[in-house]
Amino acid sequence: METSLHTLSQTPQTDYLKGGILLIDKPLDWTSFDVVNKVRRSLLRKFNKKLKVGHAGTLDPLATGLLIICTGAFTKRINEVQDQEKEYTGVFVLGATRPSSDRETEIDATYPTEHITEELIQQVAKTFVGEIEQVPPAHSAIKVDGKRAYESARKGVDVKMSPRIVSIREMEVKLLDATHMHFRVVCSKGTYIRSLARDFGLALKSGAYLDSLVRTRIGDFRLTQAMTMDEVYNLLAVEEGAQPQ
Repeated sequence: METSLHTLSQTPQTDYLKGGILLIDKPLDWTSFDVVNKVRRSLLRKFNKKLKVGHAGTLDPLATGLLIICTGAFTKRINEVQDQEKEYTGVFVLGATRPSSDRETEIDATYPTEHITEELIQQVAKTFVGEIEQVPPAHSAIKVDGKRAYESARKGVDVKMSPRIVSIREMEVKLLDATHMHFRVVCSKGTYIRSLARDFGLALKSGAYLDSLVRTRIGDFRLTQAMTMDEVYNLLAVEEGAQPQ
């Protein structure tokens, strides 16, 4: 009988040869593939056998938090895992925009923030709860004409992204100061928090970009259960450097 995702979330499967799940707190500046590659190499050294390894839901390099790694037969369940509801926390910077809608690119415009109050951000947050139409950022891994969108965007090419319907079940916001806003979002698969930052700024009649992002939950899997990469190396009894290769 196949183990339910809820049961797995309570005690993640650890028989990596047959099929296992690792919950990892992705380090800042690492790609999701960096983590996959490190785990794959560690498993090869431990078992002297190549195993299928994949991640269930990409995190951008500038994001941290829960990354679920599946091995062996559990790679067949990646879609099932990544289809689960997600939760994120982080900070938007108000009053400025960047082409990538995060810190990857430089500020390209600034806007007034004097009119932004706690009452206003609470009102605006309510308008994003429910099903909304969202245009993914051009600096994303979505394929457009056979290429990753970010490959073209980084070359200065104007990439046309198609809108999609996503769902936001909860959105909590709080002003930290005149230009920084903390948020917590519970959302569906396919929601781009960078796009949410961009659109939130527009709704404020200002600008905004994503300053920091942490994924805290995927379905019933939680960041509090996750291991650091050093803990992963210790678990798999291999020695690795601290930086991705």
